[in-house]
Amino acid sequence: MKNIAVIGAGTMGNGIAHAFAQSGFSVKLIDVSEKSLDKGMNTLAANLDRMVSKGTITEQDKMNTIGNIITYTDIEDGVINVDLVVEAATENVDLKLKIFKDLDRYCEERTVLATNTSSISITQIAAVTNRQDKVIGMHFMNPVPIMKLVEIIRGYNTSDEVTKDIMALSEKLGKVPVEVNDYPGFVANRILMPMINEAIETLYNGVAGVYEIDTVMKLGMAHPMGPLQLADFIGLDVCLSILHVMHDGFKNPKYAPCPLLVNMVRAGKLGVKSGEGFYDYSESKKAEKVARQFTK
Repeated sequence: MKNIAVIGAGTMGNGIAHAFAQSGFSVKLIDVSEKSLDKGMNTLAANLDRMVSKGTITEQDKMNTIGNIITYTDIEDGVINVDLVVEAATENVDLKLKIFKDLDRYCEERTVLATNTSSISITQIAAVTNRQDKVIGMHFMNPVPIMKLVEIIRGYNTSDEVTKDIMALSEKLGKVPVEVNDYPGFVANRILMPMINEAIETLYNGVAGVYEIDTVMKLGMAHPMGPLQLADFIGLDVCLSILHVMHDGFKNPKYAPCPLLVNMVRAGKLGVKSGEGFYDYSESKKAEKVARQFTK
């Protein structure tokens, strides 16, 4: 596999494009919005500049990486003659199903279709295509260029050959792939989201404040950041969406989202991306400082 298409130029999409392009793959970055593509490429360039300044890569490496990416606003044009498509659109099941129906029509029969979903069933997504054996999950962690883990999720009909190929491909990116089966939340979020939700419940019940909860988890459990800070970084809307998927999938009340989380999302307090969540990121320099901390 050498020719890769990435659907979505947001945080995960531009990070996935970055990882593939930096590893020498030809990448087509696709988004319906030219503005989103410009923003995504600007973010990618800024991340590369940071790597150059740290001596992680050279200026030539940066130029080669950017040169390996072509942007498209038309999905049909963008997926011509690609070996793999990685979908990284918004975590919305209806949107993903539509995208995969389109990809199944536009892509060659040999093309493998992957989704970066953090919780939605791979089997459900594959079912809308005529290539269920070639549909797989590639759940990258944020920030993609830095984080080593990729959850490789097999749908019910994903073939052994495709799984083996995607595991090997992930290793070529310098990642550590871990194969898991297709159940709500997979492994990462099945464990992480209940912890975050319980931290929000602890705040909601008045047991302790935001700083105190995060400090206990950082110093007492050796977590690099507290669960409330991490929720802000992930996006509270994303956390809520994942909890809904797990609650619906397992029908277990332990996955029901805390009312405080629901209300914060309704109020538009989504974390870093909105400027306010459990912490205040309203000052641009403060937000940049926090973001830098996460990418060290």
